[in-house]
Amino acid sequence: MRYLAILLLAPWLLILGWAFWSYPKSLPRTRMRRSFDVAALLLAAFAAVECASRAFDTATVPAVGQYGPASGAIWQQVLPALYGYGACVVVLVLALIVRQLVWRPHAR
Repeated sequence: MRYLAILLLAPWLLILGWAFWSYPKSLPRTRMRRSFDVAALLLAAFAAVECASRAFDTATVPAVGQYGPASGAIWQQVLPALYGYGACVVVLVLALIVRQLVWRPHAR
């Protein structure tokens, strides 16, 4: 159950990774840019899994009866999904900014 949240979020994270890899088409596709893209995608995947794992460990399940019969156990899956998604998006957004600054066409 530890990786259920990231497993359920994986299709959306793969779509975000594909969008990061494919766009923008106006930037040159050099070997350095592709190496940077691969490194950013690997870092985003690692950050998502690591943050989801840590969130799973820190999520507390309320005692039975506090909010009804075990109704708070869902947060042990929701919190890791939120943290994993957030970590992946933060890494990809930072990589987009760096990629745009480094490989954009310079006006001369």
